[in-house]
Parts: sequence; structure tokens; C-alpha cells
Amino acid sequence: MDPADGLLDHPYDAYRRLRETAPVHRIAGPDGTPAWLVTRYDDVRAALADPRLSLDKRHATAGTYKGFSLPPALDANLLNMDPPDHTRVRRLVGRAFTTRRVEQLRTPIRRTADRLLDALGPHGTADLIAAYAAPLPITVICDLLGIPDEHRLDFRIWTDTLVAPAPDAGPEAAKEAMVAMLGYFTRLLADKRSEPADDLLSDLIAVREEGDRLSEDELMSLAFLILFAGYENTVQLIGNAVLALLRHPEQLAALRKDLTGLPAAVQEFLRFEGPALLAIRRFPVADVTIGGVTIPAGETVLVSPSAADRDPARFPDPDRLDLVRDASGHLALGHGIHYCLGAPLARAETEIALAALLERFPELALADDDLRWRPSLRARGLIELPVSYTQRDHGACKE
Repeated sequence: MDPADGLLDHPYDAYRRLRETAPVHRIAGPDGTPAWLVTRYDDVRAALADPRLSLDKRHATAGTYKGFSLPPALDANLLNMDPPDHTRVRRLVGRAFTTRRVEQLRTPIRRTADRLLDALGPHGTADLIAAYAAPLPITVICDLLGIPDEHRLDFRIWTDTLVAPAPDAGPEAAKEAMVAMLGYFTRLLADKRSEPADDLLSDLIAVREEGDRLSEDELMSLAFLILFAGYENTVQLIGNAVLALLRHPEQLAALRKDLTGLPAAVQEFLRFEGPALLAIRRFPVADVTIGGVTIPAGETVLVSPSAADRDPARFPDPDRLDLVRDASGHLALGHGIHYCLGAPLARAETEIALAALLERFPELALADDDLRWRPSLRARGLIELPVSYTQRDHGACKE
């Protein structure tokens, strides 16, 4: 039996068993090729920051799990880079992806959230993923990048095809979505060069430091990464957070009474049911020992932030949702030099999305508790979240 059996259907039970039996396990990766899985908090945290564990696929041994197969124009992104390339690109991106820009998005994010909730009507039932958790972040990311309104549905379809393809989707669906996205970004970057605007893509094209600038492939890959990661992770985080509240009515009632607790609550949602079961794969550049287990150079190492964040050695009573717990130190958004560049934006979107929902819906409940999760060993997110609701007059709630 593969030690990772059960990860797809009951990940936290499986991770508990794995943590308790050994610090590192030899498993079959998501594509069936062998990999090493790390689950304990201290080991995961150390591995995420270990420079001997490379993200560059050139260090991978043939026949190991390498992750997504992307065309070269989309492969030059931060999730495939080590220093010094990673340091250079992240520094340049950081000059455009600023805290000030994120803060400027708060009012437009709330405006979008209110518009989406308006469309639901005064009462009824809805799939909160399709009606709210998905369209909110795709709107935010497209606003940030400067993608025109008329192309946003295309991006949502392309991204969903890559992340969670329909059961009847053929093997060419993902390739077609990738080709379409690449073609669109090529045209969009050309347009931004000829007519710059007040958006992140225009800033990334213009950014320079001591004569250095982003290459064409780096620009294309960054645009893809920001769109893909910013959309996928935030959809899952919002959906998972709402479900956690609905399944813990005492926590929901307490949060309704004091929405100033939202920032801390979002940190706990990230710890309790974050969007990433597995971090991006890594490849040792030399033999490396983790938890007393020696992993040969070039083999695939998978580290699980979700398993680490349920480790009782770091978080007491870890399977209990506690919105006032100190969840700082969770690893849901990474650690070290690869810590999520969009973390402030993801947290802000989730805070605003939950605030709007709780202010507007005094009666919000699960309409069906038979929920389906995405069939993924990597991501943790709902396919649908059916809810029943009644809205209150929200005129005084808008910013």
C-alpha cells in the first residue's frame, strides 16, 4: 500500500497518520512517479527555506515528478527559479507589486464584492463558488494586470481548464487553454508597450534597476503566474473559509459581532484549511538529510504546508478551528525566499469578501452538506458551495 493512500479523499487523516509514523515517506507523486513527502512542521519549514532544495527542473533526475509542463515562454517564472535569477526577478517585480498598490485595491475589491452579492437577490440558494468566490478574485487580478473586461471570462475558463478540468475534458483541453492564454498575453504585452496604462503589466514592462529589466519570457511567465496563482489560491481560500464558518456556528456568531477580528481569522483559515496541500516540488542539488532520512540528489521532494499546519507539535489541538488562536508561523503561503509574493493581496481579498458576506447575509447556511472537493493532491478547494441566504439592506455597509 502506498503510504499516501487516502490523501485525495481524506487528506488530514492521511497526513496525521504520515506525521505519526515517520518524518519523511517515499510515495508516488501526482503523476505516479516516485517522490519524497515531508509532513512535520519543523521539517517542512526548514525544507521551504533550504537552498539545497532547488526549484529549477534542470536539477531533476529523469523519471521523477517535475510538475506542470509549460511552454518556454511561461516557464521562466519564480516557481522554477533559484538565486541569483530568482533574486533578480523578484526584486524587479517587487518594485511594481507594492503594498501601496494592494491598499489602493481595497475599495474596488469591496465594490466588486457588493456588486456580486447584489446579483444574488434578496433571498434564495446559490453556488457561492460560481457566484462569488470565483468571480471576485478573477476581477481583482484582471484589474491589477490591466486585462479588459471583455476578456475576463476567457481567462476564467482557461484557468479553470488548467486547474480543475471537467470530467469529460479530453487530453487536449489543457494544451488548448495554454496556447490560447499564451497568444493573448503576447498581444496584450504588445498593446501595453505601445499604450502604457496605470496597471501592473505596464509597470512590469517599464521597471528597471541599474539597467536591468525583465526579459520577454520573464514578463510573459510572471503575468501567467500572477493570474494563475492569484486566482486559484484566493478562490479556494474564500470558499474554504466560508465553509469553515458555516460548520462552526459559534465561531461564525463571534466573528459577526466583531469584524475587527477578520485579519486574525484569515490567518487561522489559512492554517486550518489553506489552499495548498503541497508546495511546489523541489530537487536536492546534493544528497540531503531531512528528519534523519537521506534523499539522493535530483529526486523529487514534496513538502506539505497543510500537514505542517496541523502538526500538534507546533499548533496545539490543530484540528480545532479557533479564530482567536495565534496562527502566526503557519506555512500556507510558504516560507523563506519563495514566500508568496501575492500574500498581502490574498489576505486582503479574503478579509473583504468575508466582511461583505457577513454584513449582507444575517442568515447564511449550507444548502447541501454533501460537498465535492477538487480531485487534486496539490490543491484544496471546493467544486461547489451550495448555500441558502437572506440579505439585509446593505446601503450602510458599502465603503
